[in-house]
Amino acid sequence: MNFARYAVTARRAGTGAGLTTLAMMCAVVLLLAFSGTAEAATAAGLGTADSFAVLGGSTVTNTGPSVISGNLGVSPGSAVTGFPPGTVTNGTIHAADAVADQAQRDTTTAYDDLAGQPCDTNLTDQDLGGLTLTSGVNCFKKSAQLTGTLTLNAQGDPNAVFIFQIGSTLTTASGSRVNLINGAQACRVFWQIGSSATLGTTTAFVGNVLAYTSITANTSATVQGRLLAQNGAVTLDSNTITRATCGSGGTTGGLTTGSATTGLTTGGETTGETTGGVTTGATTGGMTT
Repeated sequence: MNFARYAVTARRAGTGAGLTTLAMMCAVVLLLAFSGTAEAATAAGLGTADSFAVLGGSTVTNTGPSVISGNLGVSPGSAVTGFPPGTVTNGTIHAADAVADQAQRDTTTAYDDLAGQPCDTNLTDQDLGGLTLTSGVNCFKKSAQLTGTLTLNAQGDPNAVFIFQIGSTLTTASGSRVNLINGAQACRVFWQIGSSATLGTTTAFVGNVLAYTSITANTSATVQGRLLAQNGAVTLDSNTITRATCGSGGTTGGLTTGSATTGLTTGGETTGETTGGVTTGATTGGMTT
């Protein structure tokens, strides 16, 4: 763009008109420079809720031999039932205590953060099953459904963030699953749900579920992430819920499902626990424990 030519025009038109012309041209240049620049999805800070695998608002109820890896809590309600036969490992039960109360406050902050991020892709009325998505904010103006397999592709970036904003309910069909490939990490997947979530039987789910009301995990559903319900109940039935932790390297070229993880870990140290599954592959340039 030839600013000298516009400067000459400005002198001929008079100082006031010239300044106006130059200001307008600069505004156009800035608009063109920044148009099309989208804000990247950012992970919500969970605060003290990070230590929880399950957190309910009114009650947490369990049937069968569920295994919870991480803290389990409820607040402002106080009822936790079904433990035993359910067990809590790598954590403790917090019923209506100060720890659970603060975790709920931090969950609300994270929920609001997720809800406020600008939508990148509107998936309203689409089934998540069969889709392969890269990082970003995916939004549903009403309910969302997963039937089959959803694949999340980090494209080699272990810091890739996947956010799902759901206006009302999330429901998964029996046997549905979320796969992570090319460095995607469960700790960086977030489901912000306007009312309640229901995971169908034997669903293999991934990510941090933050529901405004309640969460139900039906028989033998597994979650690598967290179930955080602000106001209602978390209902469990013979589930395995494993609190997700972030590794600095991530997985490259691998596939994560509810029962097995295969692939290559590169570039850093990964710590955590695998429950009810098998991990195979190689480790390069880091350590896996």
